[in-house]
Amino acid sequence: MNNKFYTLSLPEDMLANLRAIGYEQMTQIQALSLPHLLQNKDVLAQAKTGSGKTAAFGIAILQHLNSKKLNIQSLILCPTRELATQTATQLRILARYKQNIKILTLCGGGAFWPQANSLRHGAHIIVATPGRILKHLNKQTCNFNTLNTLVLDEADRMLDMGFYDDVEKIISFLPTKRQTLLFSATFTQEVKEISSKICNNAIHIEAPVSKEINKMQEIFFEIEDTNKDDALIHLLGHYQPKNVLIFCNTKIQTDATAKLCQDNNIDALAIHGDLEQYTRDDVLVQFSNNSLRALVATDVAARGLDIKELAMVINYDLPFDSKTYTHRIGRTARAASEGIACTLYKQSDDISMYNNTNIAFLHVNTLDKPSNFKMKPLYKTIVIEGGKKNKLRAGDILGALTANTKLGRDDIGKIYVYDRQSYVAIQTNKTDEAFKQLKHNKIKAKKFSIWLLD
Repeated sequence: MNNKFYTLSLPEDMLANLRAIGYEQMTQIQALSLPHLLQNKDVLAQAKTGSGKTAAFGIAILQHLNSKKLNIQSLILCPTRELATQTATQLRILARYKQNIKILTLCGGGAFWPQANSLRHGAHIIVATPGRILKHLNKQTCNFNTLNTLVLDEADRMLDMGFYDDVEKIISFLPTKRQTLLFSATFTQEVKEISSKICNNAIHIEAPVSKEINKMQEIFFEIEDTNKDDALIHLLGHYQPKNVLIFCNTKIQTDATAKLCQDNNIDALAIHGDLEQYTRDDVLVQFSNNSLRALVATDVAARGLDIKELAMVINYDLPFDSKTYTHRIGRTARAASEGIACTLYKQSDDISMYNNTNIAFLHVNTLDKPSNFKMKPLYKTIVIEGGKKNKLRAGDILGALTANTKLGRDDIGKIYVYDRQSYVAIQTNKTDEAFKQLKHNKIKAKKFSIWLLD
């Protein structure tokens, strides 16, 4: 079957941009859904995390968009700020072929009135969390009279997080004549019900899971009742993954587990709902750019986390149900990469729902246990107090770091440029040199405050 993007009725400039960003072959969910999406049909699509669903609905939205009219034509609702930010970033990359496409991100955690001011200047596409968009609607700082597409991204997670009432209120503000798209990792009964209420004869699409692409190893490790912490350190010592996401069921446990790791020379930080948004952002940036080896998270805090090459997931606590388990482990072994998902359990735990042929069951004591091991990061992160609002680009930062220094491109990792701040990952042994270079020199003829994220 020919799954090339050129087989679709897409303009050549869009196809050229897709080729430029490495999109030649459609993923299964893209190949199955795009013909219907491009025909303006309502769709309920089941697609696992990392399967290319954002590109699927993003391509369709951009194809239908009238860039000459600066009004809101599409609304994408996401369960978390992190996922909304990632979705908006990917849409901007997909939209590079077309000038003056304005995409706004409206989420809690950011100041309300600057968002309202941006809305007054107009936008084509809104990517938002339900609570914040509802606040804008209630304060009449935006309207959706010209909307033609609504997307519920990660619909199942949105329902898990209790957003259905907010979504229902938002829909009451929208035109009844519109295209409605629901993308979900699982077709739960709740997702099917909401689909039947808000869609018009939605086409149900389920992308089959390819065993060739999925290179995940799933192992349940039995532990003794009294040594769960020892078992976790044993597991990390045996595998020593490049990066690892550790799931706990409570905020208190995430903090305790992160401290346990730190006390055992494992670079780790916790993320949960009690942290301020700026702290969450800093932690996620460090984990994304390999300045942090282990992230300990609750399910809610990890929603929207998108790490393309995550070596390992560990369930320190058993998930409450199989659906949560699927979401957790789906963050590793993405895009044909390899990964391992480990779960700790006691003999007294009920794991009957996980008895399938994909899972191996072992005792943690069967693993080698190295002594005095360390898991330290390959990079450290420098924060620059300037970003897109200052007309900074990643290339400007890279140029400032490498000009007249011994720093090479290989010494510099990922660079993220946000509205008012930028983050640059530097190899640990080159951090002092990079810090001095940015401290004493200008970027685009301007001095910026900098500091080390630690």
